[in-house]
Amino acid sequence: MINKELEKFVHDSLNEDIRKGDFTSLACINNNNVSEANIIAKDNGIIAGTELANYIFKKVDDKLEIDIKLNDGDSVKMNDLVLKVKGSTQSILKAERLVLNCMQLMSAIATKTKNICNKISSTKTKILDTRKTFPLNRHIQKWAVKIGGGVNHRFALDDMIMIKDNHIDFCGGISQAIKRTKQFLKDHDLNLDIVVETRNLDEIKEVINEGGITRILLDNFDYKQTQQAVNFINNRFETESSGGITENNILEYAKCGVDYISLGTLTHSIRNFDLSLKAK
Repeated sequence: MINKELEKFVHDSLNEDIRKGDFTSLACINNNNVSEANIIAKDNGIIAGTELANYIFKKVDDKLEIDIKLNDGDSVKMNDLVLKVKGSTQSILKAERLVLNCMQLMSAIATKTKNICNKISSTKTKILDTRKTFPLNRHIQKWAVKIGGGVNHRFALDDMIMIKDNHIDFCGGISQAIKRTKQFLKDHDLNLDIVVETRNLDEIKEVINEGGITRILLDNFDYKQTQQAVNFINNRFETESSGGITENNILEYAKCGVDYISLGTLTHSIRNFDLSLKAK
């Protein structure tokens, strides 16, 4: 799963952290010193980021020996051994912070995603992430969502058409926005899914009358409105719920029969998963 974007992310992150060198380690540790260290879980949940950690360690020093004990997506308990690393002490210390930062963030997201997916496992609904990610961290955050059992929504503005409320209002209405979108895709020879956000049943009717789209997004609908909308759409288009949905009420929305529920909280409102690297 290490692609060009992740390679660049690791390269830039190491440069940001190391700059002219890890002067503390260079001062305290002999150049030829060899050590072993363990990454230990300090929380219960789902582990994520071990594949990325392996890449980071190897990027810092390809002679480091990595022994992954728990793979991405595995359940983990407090004090479980996640990963062992052996080699240059200076290299281990140089990589430590970036490895832990990534694993803690990714494990937190994967754990939250898994917990939410479990809540609605009795339904057909799938959990989507959003673009509400920290700048330049999107690929690792969305990777973690997948590890936790969620589905990735669009990564960027160019891989899906998503007509939202502001597009509709600035354009002059839903029909006009859809018409212009279809013409744009035709003119530029693009084959992209079209998602249209709706705020009420009248807008849903307008979308259906216009047709030629992939999914109808139900924005800030309550349970009753969601059920009415799903019944009215009647599988003519995919459905997605978003807005006002929490871990406490998500099952009720899923029971309405929507295909997807998108949650910004998967990536923008999480508590870091505690992991530590300790000398052996």
